[in-house]
This record gives sequence, structure tokens and C-alpha cells, in this order.
Amino acid sequence: MEEPRIRVGICDGYPEIRGRFNGSYRSGEVSLEGDFSAHPAEAAVALHDAFGREILRGQEIRLSPANGATFTLHEVTIGVRFHWERREEQTFPGELTLLAAGGGKVTAVNELPVEAYLASVVSSEMSGEAPSEFLKAHAIASRSWLVAMLRRKEREPGEERAEERTLRREGEIIRWYDREDHDLFDVCADDHCQRYQGITGLAAGQAEEAVRETRGVFLLRDGEICDARYHKACGGLTEDYATCWEEKAVPYLSHISDAAAPHAPVRTEADAERWILGCPDVYCHTNDPDLLNKILPAFDRETADFFRWQVGYAREELEGILREKSGIDFGVLQNITPLERGPSGRIRRLGVEGSKASVVVGKELEIRRWLSPSHLMSSAFIVSTERTSSGVPSRFTLYGAGWGHGVGLCQIGAAVMAERGCGAEEILRHYFQGAALVKRY
Repeated sequence: MEEPRIRVGICDGYPEIRGRFNGSYRSGEVSLEGDFSAHPAEAAVALHDAFGREILRGQEIRLSPANGATFTLHEVTIGVRFHWERREEQTFPGELTLLAAGGGKVTAVNELPVEAYLASVVSSEMSGEAPSEFLKAHAIASRSWLVAMLRRKEREPGEERAEERTLRREGEIIRWYDREDHDLFDVCADDHCQRYQGITGLAAGQAEEAVRETRGVFLLRDGEICDARYHKACGGLTEDYATCWEEKAVPYLSHISDAAAPHAPVRTEADAERWILGCPDVYCHTNDPDLLNKILPAFDRETADFFRWQVGYAREELEGILREKSGIDFGVLQNITPLERGPSGRIRRLGVEGSKASVVVGKELEIRRWLSPSHLMSSAFIVSTERTSSGVPSRFTLYGAGWGHGVGLCQIGAAVMAERGCGAEEILRHYFQGAALVKRY
């Protein structure tokens, strides 16, 4: 097996892209340096230099670096539709392709070898100052997910995959989102796939070394590279694959306790209340500011209440959010009722009942989207409803646990394991039960 190359969508469907070539970039006989901008031009994309002169035009403009040159893109949106969404200037190695995306939009794609890509992923997902054994574990998990995803895309036509992700039955909408549904590139650069925020985070830290020391190492189960999912904080119990995606059992993506000693999985609503309102002794339950500063990127440290959290809405406010996010007018919201949970307490089917409509929604991410202007931290929550004397709800409060879908590796839990002396292999064997580490190139 040779090291693959990867096409990463940095700016997907922007009305304009502005940036800078840090050194020489070439397209055919044309050589460019310095500031540039890309604009939609009918069914093509037009590349302009710093003086506004059009240099190239086409449906696809491919530019290759000379002598290790890099390119910088301005105003790159990260954390799209999440509560930490913002814009940053980011610098990247490798090739830049500018594409006409349709609808008067332009897309920027970065192509580079997988190992160079992973060094940025590891330093973007977590701080490069995190424990080295954790960074090695993350590099292996990220590499495994990426190559498993690329192989799955080769096997499965995109239209068939999209149809399988939404199940509509009477009174029920079950929808899930996977990470291989991009047409113009292999993966995006945001949390939908894996964070890839260029080379800025590589200036300091151990991410490059972690990737280099684990080069070509994958997680395998039954001879297949593992689809190694990960999330920020499980809340004490990880989740089963089927709670978040299609209905199938994936043995290495089954629930485990995020602790040395086992905790019982959530099976009932009483279990969920005890677990979510409790304070279990688990790896990802850490309030150590020094450790969090060492393992989390700066914008993730803004989210302090990741282990247990609380969100409250006046009824009218939540009615508006539901109407906007679901496209359904529920009228006067009457009840929000968990109908089915996974073993971490994450809800996979939620009943939303109003005076005009009642719908069952799933799965995990769709629930998080319906109940927040951005996304809820997770779908592991219980609902407290305040009512007026006539029984009409006046306020809904969600008490929740964890950050993310909860499947696979718990990033904060794994970092705490490494801080306590666990090696990369021990960490990976804990979160991906039955998987083995194998070097493929």
C-alpha cells in the first residue's frame, strides 16, 4: 500500500475567495506570487492578481507549488453552524485547485499527501502541546478513518448513499449525516469531516512528530481498516454506531465506559436522569485548567461546560427554533419526549408534540440541530418542563452530558489517559475494542 493523496475542500461554495501565494505557484506556463482573488465567471472561475487583472479562467484552475511554497486563504469559515463558528486566515502546503461550484460560487481545494494532511488535522483537532502518546493515538485514529472513508466512497455511489440517510415514515423523520457526501473533493476541512486548519498549529508542539512516528499505522479489525470515529467528550460512556448512523452493529464502535472501572449503560429514563445529573468518576470528567489548556485549542477552551451542561428556552423561543430548523410549524409546543436512547444516554428518537403537529425525529445529530440555533452539545439530555397553572409549557430546560456524537475515541478522555501514563496502543485498544495496530506503508 502506498501513501494516498487527499483532496480537501477548504472554502466550499464561497462568492469570492481571496488569498496570497507565499512563493511561486504555477499553472501551465503561468507563474504567480503574492495576493490573488478568485471570482465566479459565468460557468467558470476567474483568477485575478493583486492588481485585479484576470490571469486565468476555467472550470478548474490547478496551481502547483515550487520549492515548498505555501498559500494563504483569508476569511476561512471554521466551525460551520456550530456555536464556535468564526473566520480565520489559514496557510496550507500542497496544490491549490479553484473550481466553479455553480450558483455563482467558487470552491478552493487543497491536494496533498495524507501524512502532511494528518499533521495539520492532529494539531487542529487538539493542541500540539497535548501528551505525545495521545497525539500518536489520534494520528492513527484519524488516518484509519480517512482511508476507510476513501475506500467506502470508491465502493458506494453517492446518490445511493444519500437516499439511505433519510427515512420518512408517517409522523417520523429519521436522518443522519455521514462524512463522505462531498462531490468536488474527498473531505471538507471542518468538523463535518476532520478539522484541517493549515500549518499554523504546527509552528509549535508535537503533532508532526506524532504523525511521523506512526507513519502508515492503522487500526484493523477482521482484516479491514477501521472506520475510527471520534468526538470531543463522551460524558462518561461512549455510544453505539447505530445511534448516530445506519442501523448496523460495528463491533469496534460499541459503547464502553470512559473509565478504568465499568459503568452500567443507560437503559431507562430513570437511568438517564441518574447518569446525566450525576458526577461519575470517568476520564473525560476533568476540570484541571492546566490540563485543558494543554490539550484543547484556544476556541475549544471557550466551551467550559462540556462534561455536564444546561440549556434553557422560553416556549416561544423554542417554537421559533423548531420552525426554522425543521420547517414544521408545531403551533404551541406541548411536550418534548425522549422515546429511545443509546447506552451513553444519547437520544436516537425524540417525540416533539405541538398543537398543530407531532413528529418523531432522529437520529442523534438531527435532534441536536432541531433544538438549537446552532447545535446542542450532544443528544444526551433530559427535559425539565415548567408549566403555567393551565398546564401550558412556559419554559423547557435541557440538562445534558458530553460534547459530540459519543462514538469511538473520546478526545478529552484519551488525553487524560495519556496524561496518566497510558500509551497510544493502550488508549486505542480501550476505545476501539478488538482492533489491532498494523503498519501498512
